[in-house]
Amino acid sequence: MARSGTRHTATAEATLIKQARQEDAAAWEVLVRQHQEAVFRLAYLLLRDPAEAEDVAQEAFVRAYLALDTFDVERPFKPWLLQITRNQAKNRLRSLSRYWAMMKRWWQEQDPVAEPTHISRAESTLLWQAVQRLRPKAQEVVYLRYFLELSEAETAAALDIPAGTVKSRLHRALQQLKGIIEMDYVELKDAI
Repeated sequence: MARSGTRHTATAEATLIKQARQEDAAAWEVLVRQHQEAVFRLAYLLLRDPAEAEDVAQEAFVRAYLALDTFDVERPFKPWLLQITRNQAKNRLRSLSRYWAMMKRWWQEQDPVAEPTHISRAESTLLWQAVQRLRPKAQEVVYLRYFLELSEAETAAALDIPAGTVKSRLHRALQQLKGIIEMDYVELKDAI
């Protein structure tokens, strides 16, 4: 009895996937509603931050939708979607780690006698929140330069601005970030 119910569910899901491939927004919405709790829970388990988990869940659904044509409808959808979620969460953690490494280097340049420190996941999350308080142009230059590890020339090309503008925006962004941390994220000052 359960087996035929499972088969019916799989068939219904395959039908929804086929409809979503044909740009049926209602079918995609049903799939999202069916899996959004599991996707969010996995993201939260890996990231331990509800806002980050929500962002990663949204990114996972976008990536899944864009890759829907490559999905084999004979296979279960949920494990595939959760694998995408896991990969997005790991990418986010790597990005947070890069931010911490960048901030650690920057703080050490400001205070060369500072001891190297261990940066926790909680501190990574706080730094991410601090960076998100920067103006969009400042976030953009910090993201390209430190998250994607582009050179100043590559960052300039990506933003279609002169290299000197990248340097000045980056300098201002890091100064603003330092101020944000000193005012609202005091616990980070000792961590980086």
